[in-house]
Amino acid sequence: MSLRILVGCKRVIDYAVKIRVKPDKSGVITEGVKHSMNPFDEIAIEEAVRMKEKKIAKEIVAFSCGPTQCQETLRTALAMGADRGIHVEVSGPEYETLQPLHISKMLAKLAKDEQIDLIIVGKQAIDDDCNQTAQMTAALLGWPQATSASKIEAKDGSLQVVREIDGGLETIKVKLPSVVSADLRLNEPRYATLPNIMKAKKKPIKKLAPKDLGIDVSPRIQVVTVEEPPVRQAGAKVENVDAVVEKLKALGHA
Repeated sequence: MSLRILVGCKRVIDYAVKIRVKPDKSGVITEGVKHSMNPFDEIAIEEAVRMKEKKIAKEIVAFSCGPTQCQETLRTALAMGADRGIHVEVSGPEYETLQPLHISKMLAKLAKDEQIDLIIVGKQAIDDDCNQTAQMTAALLGWPQATSASKIEAKDGSLQVVREIDGGLETIKVKLPSVVSADLRLNEPRYATLPNIMKAKKKPIKKLAPKDLGIDVSPRIQVVTVEEPPVRQAGAKVENVDAVVEKLKALGHA
């Protein structure tokens, strides 16, 4: 088996950063804020690299869509083991209204243009938590999908995938080409070594615009307002079980 794998790598606000909402409630503050690769996408890249190490894959193409800084995210993917990158540049107001459907259309078009056998993306991004891109990409291509994967085994032109579902685990088999979304327990991403970081600087990144792919990035939905969650009220101590029961009765829970 010698697969060509396309991996989605989204640039998001770093998971350790406290998110702040803009004063006009139109979105969140991103200027001067640390960004990094979406953690689930790191897992997707790691899985693709492991497939290449097992001689299951022959080439890994990393894809990212967004402003110029997305090239830093792609360099991280290249340092982890991806062979080359594709950056679809979208910035300003267009980027702020970019939605999973737009990304799915880009992935689908690139999959055809690059003769891709397998698309791996993180199951969701930690900024918008949509969990839609893999499903819509599979629908646009007419490919089988295996979402929320916690284990992947390649066999005879197909994949056996263990999925994390509400009731536990589900094992399915999908034919290639297919789309897979990576869950948290699929693997633990490696740290890029200094030699690989240096090598990544020489690996090619192809720069495109949405129009080059024939994709219209006009928004399909409108964000009305973005608000911070309400401040949690302080708890109250009670002396004994009877006091707990009385409190619950007062709240109408008993």
